[in-house]
Amino acid sequence: MLAKIEHHVPTLSDAERKVAQCILAQPEEAVKLAVGDMARRAQVSQPTVIRFCRSMGYRGWPDFKLKLAASIMGGVPYVHSTLRTGDPTSVLAAKVFDNAVTALLRARNDINTDRVDAAIALLAGARRIEFYGQGNSGIVAADAQHKFFRYDLAAVAYCDTHVQLMAASLLGPKDVLVAISHSGRSKDLLEAVGLARKNKCPVIAITASNTPLAAQASVFLRADTQEDTDLYSPMLSRLVHLAIIDLLALGVALARGENISGMLAKTKKSLAGKRQRV
Repeated sequence: MLAKIEHHVPTLSDAERKVAQCILAQPEEAVKLAVGDMARRAQVSQPTVIRFCRSMGYRGWPDFKLKLAASIMGGVPYVHSTLRTGDPTSVLAAKVFDNAVTALLRARNDINTDRVDAAIALLAGARRIEFYGQGNSGIVAADAQHKFFRYDLAAVAYCDTHVQLMAASLLGPKDVLVAISHSGRSKDLLEAVGLARKNKCPVIAITASNTPLAAQASVFLRADTQEDTDLYSPMLSRLVHLAIIDLLALGVALARGENISGMLAKTKKSLAGKRQRV
């Protein structure tokens, strides 16, 4: 989390930058301070402290302090940020599920319905839909393709960076590219998105705020999670991305009308003989 704050320092206002610098200098002290104490230490107003928290993606000072405290305590490197060596299974289960629920609730509260409507309209009218993702995001892209092709839409998922570049060069204004990335900074993915945009292909980005991918999107769907994927295995971001894909898929189903039920019935019927009966 400290790395995230340091990364965003150049984007902050002068007053907010003072708050960030105080926190970076003494993070252990910052988690002990009330909002007024933090304001006095940084020589800014209390509303500035709150604006800083919201600029960083948090609801306010209490929410920010809670996440900061968890971050500086440290978890098991490359495993999970909140786990401790020796945690019993009961604690492990509580932390995993509680973190997942919290991330999904935050994502729900962050949803911009106008942007979702715009994305659904693009997808429902597309000649061809391509989902691009790398690593864990590639798994989400494959899940998206699995959902959308059943609506009788030409939908594919590409995880290979070379294939993404070749495919993006062939996209046009009647197609839609859905780019999925937690970091929003993958050079290969950004290059593919750039090719699609050059061909005037609309780009829907499912990614974090204030990232190069978000800036390039025709429609940006915010997917912010309190997860340092540079150090820990991505878990929360994957869940949030999958939920947003479900939202888009169901929205497209509703937009395409009653015929969708018939299409889905056909796909279900095709698998009917593949299950062992009780």
